[in-house]
Amino acid sequence: MTAEHTLIRMPTRIVQPVSRFPAALKSASVDYDVVRRAIAHIRGNWRAQPEIETVAEAAGVTPTELHRLFRRWCGLTPKAFLQALTLNSARELLRSSASVLDTSYEVGLSGPGRLHDLFVTHEAMSPGEWKAGGEGLTITFGLHPCPFGTAVVLTTARGLCGLALADAGKEKAALRDMRSRWPKAKYVEDNTATAATAQRIFDPKLWRKDRPLRVIMIGTDFEVRVWEKLLHIPMGMAKTYSGLAEEVGSPKGARAVGLAVGKNPICFVVPCHRVIGKSGDLTGYHWGLTRKRAILGWEAGRVAA
Repeated sequence: MTAEHTLIRMPTRIVQPVSRFPAALKSASVDYDVVRRAIAHIRGNWRAQPEIETVAEAAGVTPTELHRLFRRWCGLTPKAFLQALTLNSARELLRSSASVLDTSYEVGLSGPGRLHDLFVTHEAMSPGEWKAGGEGLTITFGLHPCPFGTAVVLTTARGLCGLALADAGKEKAALRDMRSRWPKAKYVEDNTATAATAQRIFDPKLWRKDRPLRVIMIGTDFEVRVWEKLLHIPMGMAKTYSGLAEEVGSPKGARAVGLAVGKNPICFVVPCHRVIGKSGDLTGYHWGLTRKRAILGWEAGRVAA
């Protein structure tokens, strides 16, 4: 790889997503703001199982609007969505994972273990490239609306290398976080160049087995091994940190695995949101627990559909 010696100065202003990006995803970004407020209320009051009128008031919409939004957003009624976000649902998900996913590994079935729902193919950069901090690497980035806020999409000539999720006004912070991972890379802002990748990620109609999304993993050898295992967790399933530790050959390394999961630079596509605590708790998430619940609820809707 030829080294690049000229660094492009980062822009002082974040450019908004290009207007020709699909209107449906712009609408989804607005929907997420409502869903986020609803989830925050549910999180604080889930034991009381609040009625839709109470949740709708907290979200700033009418009960009818909230009901239609949830049906359109993830294929579930608000009540079913509430159930999907409670700790009991997380524990049920874990039990399902143990009986279905782990069994499939044990008997050698290839489906759940090898085919990721986004139809991802991946490769890893060499340890030397990672240690160089991205020197000689050109990364193109763009900002795009998505069902979970604003997506910060980073690509190289070889494929997708980064995906962050940000709330309105927090895009700069998310971009700084991603740049800190590869500080010596050259960054070029181009929303038009990254728009097609963003659409492929968040539009399930474009998830095709015959046209896989290429992902480039940039991290330590251990981190890459953990991230590769994340790709084996199918939509609608979950895995514990201790379970991941077993799979990467470090049965006592659940803490180290947790740190690697937290450093995953390609959220959603490399599904670190599907990792939960041993007790079934959703635990931490680099992009926020509210967003983790939102993604799991969205996926629950896809599976139910």
